[in-house]
Amino acid sequence: MTKQVVTKRLPVKRTEHEGRLYKCSVIAALKMFATKWKPCILCYLAQTPMRYNSLYRIIPNISRKMLSEHLDELENDGLIHRIQYDNKLQRVEYSLSEKGRSLLPLLHQLQDWGMANIDNVLTIHQMVM
Repeated sequence: MTKQVVTKRLPVKRTEHEGRLYKCSVIAALKMFATKWKPCILCYLAQTPMRYNSLYRIIPNISRKMLSEHLDELENDGLIHRIQYDNKLQRVEYSLSEKGRSLLPLLHQLQDWGMANIDNVLTIHQMVM
Protein backbone atom coordinates (compact mmCIF):
# COMPACT_ATOMS: atom_id res chain seq x y z
CA MET A 1 0.00 0.00 0.00
CA THR A 2 1.20 3.47 -0.77
CA LYS A 3 0.98 6.15 1.83
CA GLN A 4 -1.28 9.04 0.93
CA VAL A 5 0.40 12.43 1.12
CA VAL A 6 -1.68 15.41 2.18
CA THR A 7 -0.86 18.53 0.24
CA LYS A 8 -1.83 22.12 0.76
CA ARG A 9 -5.08 23.20 -0.77
CA LEU A 10 -4.84 25.90 -3.34
CA PRO A 11 -6.89 29.00 -2.65
CA VAL A 12 -10.16 28.91 -4.51
CA LYS A 13 -11.13 32.01 -6.39
CA ARG A 14 -14.61 33.27 -5.61
CA THR A 15 -16.74 33.74 -8.62
CA GLU A 16 -18.96 36.75 -9.08
CA HIS A 17 -21.99 34.47 -8.85
CA GLU A 18 -21.05 33.41 -5.28
CA GLY A 19 -20.70 37.05 -4.24
CA ARG A 20 -24.24 37.77 -5.39
CA LEU A 21 -25.69 35.22 -2.96
CA TYR A 22 -24.71 37.45 -0.06
CA LYS A 23 -26.80 40.25 -1.56
CA CYS A 24 -29.89 38.08 -2.09
CA SER A 25 -32.73 39.43 0.06
CA VAL A 26 -34.16 35.96 0.74
CA ILE A 27 -30.83 34.56 1.95
CA ALA A 28 -30.16 37.69 4.01
CA ALA A 29 -33.60 37.43 5.66
CA LEU A 30 -33.20 33.73 6.38
CA LYS A 31 -29.79 34.31 7.96
CA MET A 32 -31.44 36.81 10.28
CA PHE A 33 -34.12 34.56 11.78
CA ALA A 34 -34.14 31.06 10.30
CA THR A 35 -32.31 28.96 12.88
CA LYS A 36 -33.59 26.18 15.06
CA TRP A 37 -34.43 28.46 18.00
CA LYS A 38 -34.98 32.03 16.76
CA PRO A 39 -38.55 31.53 15.46
CA CYS A 40 -39.44 29.93 18.78
CA ILE A 41 -37.95 32.86 20.73
CA LEU A 42 -39.80 35.34 18.51
CA CYS A 43 -43.12 33.51 18.99
CA TYR A 44 -42.81 33.50 22.78
CA LEU A 45 -41.84 37.18 22.85
CA ALA A 46 -44.82 37.96 20.59
CA GLN A 47 -47.09 36.88 23.46
CA THR A 48 -45.47 38.96 26.20
CA PRO A 49 -42.08 40.45 27.18
CA MET A 50 -40.03 37.84 29.02
CA ARG A 51 -36.94 37.54 31.15
CA TYR A 52 -34.01 35.29 30.25
CA ASN A 53 -34.80 32.54 32.77
CA SER A 54 -38.45 32.44 31.73
CA LEU A 55 -37.41 31.92 28.12
CA TYR A 56 -34.89 29.28 29.16
CA ARG A 57 -37.51 27.35 31.12
CA ILE A 58 -40.22 27.53 28.47
CA ILE A 59 -38.14 26.60 25.37
CA PRO A 60 -37.54 22.85 25.38
CA ASN A 61 -33.98 21.55 24.94
CA ILE A 62 -32.26 24.91 24.39
CA SER A 63 -28.92 25.40 26.12
CA ARG A 64 -28.13 28.58 28.05
CA LYS A 65 -25.30 29.33 25.64
CA MET A 66 -27.56 29.03 22.58
CA LEU A 67 -30.25 31.17 24.17
CA SER A 68 -27.72 33.88 25.04
CA GLU A 69 -26.19 33.84 21.56
CA HIS A 70 -29.56 33.98 19.82
CA LEU A 71 -30.84 36.77 22.05
CA ASP A 72 -27.67 38.78 21.31
CA GLU A 73 -28.04 38.18 17.57
CA LEU A 74 -31.74 39.06 17.58
CA GLU A 75 -30.97 42.25 19.49
CA ASN A 76 -28.10 43.18 17.15
CA ASP A 77 -30.37 42.60 14.15
CA GLY A 78 -33.00 44.87 15.68
CA LEU A 79 -35.67 42.19 16.04
CA ILE A 80 -35.93 42.39 19.83
CA HIS A 81 -35.38 45.00 22.55
CA ARG A 82 -33.35 44.29 25.66
CA ILE A 83 -34.53 46.36 28.61
CA GLN A 84 -32.23 46.54 31.63
CA TYR A 85 -34.00 47.60 34.82
CA ASP A 86 -31.00 47.93 37.15
CA ASN A 87 -27.24 48.50 36.99
CA LYS A 88 -26.30 45.06 38.29
CA LEU A 89 -27.98 43.24 35.37
CA GLN A 90 -30.25 41.51 37.89
CA ARG A 91 -33.39 42.30 35.90
CA VAL A 92 -33.32 42.23 32.12
CA GLU A 93 -36.40 41.78 29.96
CA TYR A 94 -36.73 41.03 26.25
CA SER A 95 -39.55 42.13 23.97
CA LEU A 96 -40.22 42.26 20.25
CA SER A 97 -39.33 45.41 18.36
CA GLU A 98 -41.48 46.75 15.52
CA LYS A 99 -39.07 45.08 13.10
CA GLY A 100 -39.56 41.80 14.98
CA ARG A 101 -43.34 42.20 14.94
CA SER A 102 -43.18 42.64 11.17
CA LEU A 103 -41.90 39.02 10.96
CA LEU A 104 -45.00 37.57 12.63
CA PRO A 105 -47.15 37.44 9.46
CA LEU A 106 -44.34 35.58 7.72
CA LEU A 107 -44.05 33.11 10.60
CA HIS A 108 -47.82 32.57 10.46
CA GLN A 109 -47.60 31.90 6.70
CA LEU A 110 -44.82 29.37 7.32
CA GLN A 111 -47.02 27.81 10.00
CA ASP A 112 -49.96 27.54 7.59
CA TRP A 113 -47.74 25.91 4.97
CA GLY A 114 -46.38 23.47 7.55
CA MET A 115 -49.85 22.57 8.80
CA ALA A 116 -51.01 21.89 5.24
CA ASN A 117 -47.96 19.93 4.10
CA ILE A 118 -46.36 18.21 7.11
CA ASP A 119 -48.00 15.55 9.29
CA ASN A 120 -48.11 15.68 13.11
CA VAL A 121 -46.99 19.26 13.70
CA LEU A 122 -48.34 21.89 16.08
CA THR A 123 -49.35 25.50 15.48
CA ILE A 124 -47.34 28.37 16.95
CA HIS A 125 -50.06 28.90 19.59
CA GLN A 126 -50.06 25.23 20.57
CA MET A 127 -46.27 25.41 21.05
CA VAL A 128 -46.51 28.59 23.12
CA MET A 129 -49.28 27.35 25.41
